[in-house]
Amino acid sequence: MASPLKCLLGSESSYTKSFQIFLDYSTEHQCMYEFIDTILSDHLSSIGNGKSVLNVLGIGSGKGQIDLRILSYLKLKHPGVSINNEVMDPNEEHLKSYRELVAKTPHLENISFTWNRMTASEYKDKLDKETEARKFDFIHMIQMLYYVEDPDEVIKYFHGLLAQNGKLLIIIVSGNSGWERLWTEYKSQLCCTNSSIYITSDYIMKTLDTFGLKYQHFDIPSTFNITECFGANNEIGDLMLDFLTEIVNFRATAPPDLRDHVLALLRHPDCTLEKDGKFLFNNTLTAIIVES
Repeated sequence: MASPLKCLLGSESSYTKSFQIFLDYSTEHQCMYEFIDTILSDHLSSIGNGKSVLNVLGIGSGKGQIDLRILSYLKLKHPGVSINNEVMDPNEEHLKSYRELVAKTPHLENISFTWNRMTASEYKDKLDKETEARKFDFIHMIQMLYYVEDPDEVIKYFHGLLAQNGKLLIIIVSGNSGWERLWTEYKSQLCCTNSSIYITSDYIMKTLDTFGLKYQHFDIPSTFNITECFGANNEIGDLMLDFLTEIVNFRATAPPDLRDHVLALLRHPDCTLEKDGKFLFNNTLTAIIVES
């Protein structure tokens, strides 16, 4: 009998809505901003090696908030340098929001934007058909390697596009996060796609070690306030559950025993800290900076 569970990734509008709830109730972006401000900004100083033009590629750029934070530091660290920023994301709603953000953000002079509505594999095919080889001074993959069929090959291919003194930034959930426990327990019941959703920083660093690549990694503590998940008839809580499980309308469509077990695990101290009546899911991230 076919599973009644519908993968969230198969519905762009449902994913966009649940993802926005995740951003609204988590500290993910705030913690990423702090990492960019305090650690990444220094690493950006050494890219380019005095070039007059920097080429940047964002893979799975989303709505652009993190991209623009990074670009602001590139401008600061490389005054007067032109930046060609290549944006790639398969979600049209995200790209629309990114364009709107660019339109109302000041001080983006010397930065050009190229928009690509496509997946990583589609973008690879596009580059492979170009007659002139492309090189990038900075490439970032922020919270996107869950959505590719072969993360190892994606890392290998795009790392190969780095120019001399270039850097690749990967941000992904930590092996010490609540996601790791949730996925370990329920991957077989929740997985409804062929893509490699259930990977953490531990897997990525093993891949980098196998490739013999030089990198540094930094933990980024973050939480996701999932208190609303445990209330009845709660639309916000339902969207949170959809995002956590990657299933559309999980509360209503999942078998009752699976739903109850997932909710129990989400309250467990291995996944979540209960503090002042709130349930704070461990959303710790790892940032990995890979050298060319």
